[in-house]
Amino acid sequence: MDLEERISALVAPSLEAMGYDLVRVLLQGRQNLTLQIMAERRDRVPMTVDDCADISRALSALLDVEDPISGAYTLEVSSPGIDRPLTRPQDYERFAGFDAKLETVRPVEGRKRFRGKLLGLDVQGQVRLVVETAEVVIPLADVKNAKLVLTDELIAAATREQEH
Repeated sequence: MDLEERISALVAPSLEAMGYDLVRVLLQGRQNLTLQIMAERRDRVPMTVDDCADISRALSALLDVEDPISGAYTLEVSSPGIDRPLTRPQDYERFAGFDAKLETVRPVEGRKRFRGKLLGLDVQGQVRLVVETAEVVIPLADVKNAKLVLTDELIAAATREQEH
């Protein structure tokens, strides 16, 4: 288990208890290390600055006690935003029908970068994506990075979600 996975396992229960889901843990930098914790509200209400501040306070205390990172680092808490990363299997289902960009660790059908309409997951848990006119099936384990593409359709859906 790498450091990001250990931190995820450490912070996820606290976030869940506070009413949030962990979206991603990302450790960046060499000299000036930054730990990015991306979270979203479980009730799907848009995140506020106060939400991020509450999470930051709670996780700072937890990380100070557990001390998983040796040396100094900056904790950054954020929400995923509209053109969010797709990091969990349920993200691929939740955002089916929207455009996404995916990058794989190894070539799939001769390429590593894909952009198309997300169809969700198949019964084996593989990502289904329509690229141009063909359906491409990508093993979830082979996805290196994936994110939604900012489109008018995505903005309209996010606006509708905020109104409810």
